[in-house]
Amino acid sequence: MPILPIDGGRYGTKEMREIFDDQKKIHYQLEIEASAAESQSEIGVIPRAAAQNIAKMARSGKITTKRVKQLEAKSDHDTAALVEALSELCTPNAKPWIHYGLTSNDLVDTSTSMQIKDALAIIEPKVARLAIILAKLAMKFKDFPAVGRTHGQHASIIAFGLKFANWALEMSKHIERIEQCKKRILICKTLGVVGTGSLMGSKALEVQKRVAKKLSLYPADVTTQIVPREGYAEYVFCIALIGSTLEKIAVEIRNLQRTEIGEVAEPFKKGQMGSSAVPVKRNPVKSERVTSLSKMLRSQINVSFENIPLWHERDLSNSANERFTLPTSSILLDEMLEAMTKILSDLYVNKDKIKKNLSITKGQIFAEFVLDALIKKGVPRFKAYRDIQRVAFAASDSEMEFLQAVKNDKAISAHLTEKEIERVFVPENQLGASSTIIKNVFNKVNRTCSKFT
Repeated sequence: MPILPIDGGRYGTKEMREIFDDQKKIHYQLEIEASAAESQSEIGVIPRAAAQNIAKMARSGKITTKRVKQLEAKSDHDTAALVEALSELCTPNAKPWIHYGLTSNDLVDTSTSMQIKDALAIIEPKVARLAIILAKLAMKFKDFPAVGRTHGQHASIIAFGLKFANWALEMSKHIERIEQCKKRILICKTLGVVGTGSLMGSKALEVQKRVAKKLSLYPADVTTQIVPREGYAEYVFCIALIGSTLEKIAVEIRNLQRTEIGEVAEPFKKGQMGSSAVPVKRNPVKSERVTSLSKMLRSQINVSFENIPLWHERDLSNSANERFTLPTSSILLDEMLEAMTKILSDLYVNKDKIKKNLSITKGQIFAEFVLDALIKKGVPRFKAYRDIQRVAFAASDSEMEFLQAVKNDKAISAHLTEKEIERVFVPENQLGASSTIIKNVFNKVNRTCSKFT
């Protein structure tokens, strides 16, 4: 019976979970054994016939998780059990050359790189697709005025599309981060017990280079018995960073869906229930799930960083927890990407409420632009600032429209005509460079992400 939600299939796609399945891990490690034997035979380290038999049996599909676990129960060593299971199938002449010059972590670490490579092959297109969805939403609302909030207060006017543009560009930057870190984290290591390639001698690096090429990985430049854990820490950090951006989006959606604001809402399908007790509720549950999982995802960073300092050429204090951190991080991000893509693909945007919210402060959201108009008339900034503040606070107390209060104030109207004041209070006039910014982001996102979708 599954204990963890990721084991029970609640989180993550089937494709992502399968990467970290026990049988898939065995498949990866047997492919390393096959590639190592082939590479060794190509340059005369082991006999060609032995390599052919090893490779054939390693790729035969006959070595099962069940058999490996039976052997592990006796040896108490999972890698030794896999090598023994392979040996059972090989010819007598091939048996001496199985796993030649390798150590357990050559299989463990290189297979982990293969898992990460396949996980990124799932993650990158999803990140790219989400970036493009966001970029299209940004363009859709590039000229639509909305409230810009700081400290939870109405601050000034933005194009509603600017929210999506910020998120779109950051998602495309995550693609760049992934591409840049691959050469540091997708490492192939076949250098044996303490990283010297001792049994293969001068041919060790050539063997590793060939194995790396066969597996579409990068050959290690230097290792101990294991690859440096900085690479794994970078992978988990990169994954968690993407998750934090998704959480940033989720938090904004949750806030904008609040009854008091009501500018957006998650899609709500027929038959869905928002509350077991309150029939009218439409809760932002998917966004809340993203927020919740992001907290769990970030917690994996600390463990991954703790694994960097190990004793001498290695110890096992990292081994057990890496069976959690790497699969968990990958599966959780996969789930979060799926959830956020569903949210944004059918996000409900309430244009009427966005327009209505611009008027909540009775026009005081235009204060920045009144200040600017006075400055351009030659009024000293702080005199203009204090006059506007005085008028605004008095208007709030009397519940007067700020536009009328500005017109009525002699200190302000002495410098601005009625038409000049009215022009300030048109939301579409106050979007600044929003349209250009959004178009630039749209183009950048498409350049970065189109090849992944």
